[in-house]
Amino acid sequence: MVKSNHSLLYTSEKINKRYICILRYTKVLIINLLIMSDNNRECATNDARLDQEDVTRYSRQMILPEIGVPGQLALRQASVLVVGAGGLGCPAIQYLAAAGVGKIGIIDYDTVETSNLHRQILHTESGVKKSTRKTHSAAQAVKAINSKVTVEEFYMQLDRQNAVDTVKHYCVVIDATDNVVSRYLVNDACVLANKPLVSGSALRWEGQLTVYNYQTQHGDCKGPCYRCLYPSPPPPETVTNCSDGGVLGVVPGIIGCFQALEAIKIIVGVEPSYHQKLLVFDGLVGGVRTVKLRGAQPNCVVCGNKPSITKNTLPDYVKFCGSVATDKCVSVKLLDDEQRITAARYKNEFVDAGKPHVLLDVREPVELQICSLPNSTNISIRKILFCKSKLPLAKSDEERSSACRQLLEKLFTALDNVRQNMDRDEPTPVVVVCRLGNDSQKAVDFLNREVTFHESVTIKDICGGLTSWAKTVDKQFFTY
Repeated sequence: MVKSNHSLLYTSEKINKRYICILRYTKVLIINLLIMSDNNRECATNDARLDQEDVTRYSRQMILPEIGVPGQLALRQASVLVVGAGGLGCPAIQYLAAAGVGKIGIIDYDTVETSNLHRQILHTESGVKKSTRKTHSAAQAVKAINSKVTVEEFYMQLDRQNAVDTVKHYCVVIDATDNVVSRYLVNDACVLANKPLVSGSALRWEGQLTVYNYQTQHGDCKGPCYRCLYPSPPPPETVTNCSDGGVLGVVPGIIGCFQALEAIKIIVGVEPSYHQKLLVFDGLVGGVRTVKLRGAQPNCVVCGNKPSITKNTLPDYVKFCGSVATDKCVSVKLLDDEQRITAARYKNEFVDAGKPHVLLDVREPVELQICSLPNSTNISIRKILFCKSKLPLAKSDEERSSACRQLLEKLFTALDNVRQNMDRDEPTPVVVVCRLGNDSQKAVDFLNREVTFHESVTIKDICGGLTSWAKTVDKQFFTY
């Protein structure tokens, strides 16, 4: 036994393993250094060369045995396409540029907005003022980090007409779009172009990452594509994006860095950690876990043995998913026009006229801390939908009514209070509001269909929600 100066005990077996590791490192380092040219101090492999500035810039990663000179040259000769220059794409682009990836393609069709800045770290306040394209904003940031990197800007929306022809020119693709439509589109394009796809997502405090369509170096295992795991898209109403559900900016930052890391490993010949595995990150508890994924499916419609999807038969992804390719809030239409009122009409007919009514705000309580209309009753849409899920378990109408009254107690209390100032024969108006006018429609639809009121009520929602109120009624009202 050997005792170190720090009172740590090492067995001879552990010492041997350490020496083997050191010898392996030294061998790789010597091989890399032998490539150095004594005449001009340039590193060269075939026609590719690294000059002294390159060696100085990348030396900290070049002395890693897994990188070395060959790895650095591979990075410089490589190209990565980043689809989406948002919360995931920005940190990925930043670290790819810093690592010395030779060419970075950036696809985005949006401009920089103030709400982007807390998580999309390549964009600036100046970009907001100038309504700068995100592709250009990110490209400028790349050039400021590493002027030797070639940046290709694609200010466009990726679609079935241009996806495969764009993807095929790059070594690795990073999906940083974080919406369902784009996931299927980018996945199919990468399978058809035979490119590995590093996919990430982030919402609230959580993030996920995996690598699709990756062929191991020995060719003995091909990982699944997105369709292998999710042959059918989720119902549109079950999908939440950052605009609706929120996100802490550092979470997509972490996932975006992981995406850059996996792309770099693929380029330098190190097998990615999340091939056929899913990284699940929980920022709230500080937890990271790995979930094993099933392999490629023989019956997959795009990567299976008999694929039905080809370059010429790419589907209508918007129709297939029932949603659009954006991570912004999208207006839905669940109600007829007679079940809705405008913000201006609500102000005139109810607020200014002093007409008794119940104003039901279905946002989360934390959102009311930002802004709210006076005299509103708050029951979140989450609680209302929870009530909806409980009703099928009721064994009788009486039990259903009791369950509703218990879960929606605040609404029934507000109705009782308002009725005291109204004619008993007159229906009690209930006006439902949310941020954008989507959740309010879900609430109205549920209340009208499923809830039994003992007195007559009329239930409507405000079109466009509080955002419409801020635009058409009160310009000083906070929007978010």
